[in-house]
Amino acid sequence: MKNELTCQTGLKAGIINDEVFNREISLCQKLSAENGDGCGWGKCRQCGVVPLLIKLHDGKLLIEDNEIKISRKNLIGQE
Repeated sequence: MKNELTCQTGLKAGIINDEVFNREISLCQKLSAENGDGCGWGKCRQCGVVPLLIKLHDGKLLIEDNEIKISRKNLIGQE
């Protein structure tokens, strides 16, 4: 199939702007601090929000577990 979708399909930076990215990361930081590693969506160490935000903001797909853990730790202080 010529137009087969993959996780790399249409991957590009800037889908969400800096303001939206920073606001959403700040929300994750706040909820994680207030609730001890979690929010209504689940536990930070298992959450897919940070990798999704990075994908939409930077156009970078995080695949390896270690990449995801490092990104979570750097952005919200959780692994």
